[in-house]
Amino acid sequence: MGLCISGVSSVIGVQTEGINCLGHVMSDQRRMRGEYVRRRVEEASMNNPPNSADPVILVTGGYDHGIRFWHAYSGVCSRTVQFTDSQVNDLEITPDRQFVAGAGFQHIRMFDINSKSSSPLIDYEGLSKNVTAVGFQEDGKWMYSGGEDMTTRIWDQRSRNPQSQRMFAGNAPVNCVCLHPNQGELFIGDQNGVIHVWDLKSNHKEPCIPELDASIQSICIDPMGTMMACVNNKGRCYVWSLSGSHKSECSFLHKRAEFQAHKRYALKCMFSPDSTLLATTSADCTAVIWKTADFSKLTELKDNTQRWVWDCAFSGDSQYIITASSDNVARLWSVESGEVRREYKGHQKAIISLAFRDEVLS
Repeated sequence: MGLCISGVSSVIGVQTEGINCLGHVMSDQRRMRGEYVRRRVEEASMNNPPNSADPVILVTGGYDHGIRFWHAYSGVCSRTVQFTDSQVNDLEITPDRQFVAGAGFQHIRMFDINSKSSSPLIDYEGLSKNVTAVGFQEDGKWMYSGGEDMTTRIWDQRSRNPQSQRMFAGNAPVNCVCLHPNQGELFIGDQNGVIHVWDLKSNHKEPCIPELDASIQSICIDPMGTMMACVNNKGRCYVWSLSGSHKSECSFLHKRAEFQAHKRYALKCMFSPDSTLLATTSADCTAVIWKTADFSKLTELKDNTQRWVWDCAFSGDSQYIITASSDNVARLWSVESGEVRREYKGHQKAIISLAFRDEVLS
């Protein structure tokens, strides 16, 4: 039996009016983005040179101590930087698309995406052991991190010499950290199988234990803030509905689904931008796309040479997904067909992290 809180202190604000209208707007945006993605893939397939002004940013990192920057639709690597003395456990691009943060052993390093320099702009201090998670507040005012030192930290990005301003110390190594879209709660998954919900306004923490004797490997929340999912080292996936009111500072978790996503160790889960899909990746050498309407399987992404699939990211139109694998290759897949549309080759060892951003056309 799993244990889970029924209410979690938060600073959530949920606006329900205009959802139907928003759905039509999002549908139109997805259609435009889909046309853009298909056009860029077709242009790249005709060997057109990559456009340096392309708004798409793909960054990969892994066990070869390298970070690579790619033209996502041509598959051309435009730049490589060394991540000294460490593998790259996690990558995140800043909201303004100017920088990328890489998390590794005892280090978080910030690189300028548009610079030719191979040196980091900032090397964050005061860390021990592996840093396993890194991310940013929506305006880039602060960064969060989690690691095997059992801590989750918040870093003020407005300082010239960013320091850890706040810290939550747990009882087990941290595998993953996810920021709620309300920007007021951090969901922290640890190796003891606990999801800690840290209310940043009140500093209150609440535990959620979906399954005993299982390690939480990844947590994700959909962009609308209505669903949360996690996967564990037994290959199981748990999904909750998140509800709340803009009139109160309280959000609630209602268990929605529980299923065996993979036969082996699960590594990552990620909702699509339109909230209709959930991707899970695993040590079974596959990524699987699930429909969030009923959590039935839509597509299994599998390649003959693919090994452990560590990370994934959807395109902005939810029609494509990029995966990172232990066979040293990242792949761009069509969600609908399950076909590989592009491969990114150049890493000498396993790719275990990626960051991807594309732009919405208006």
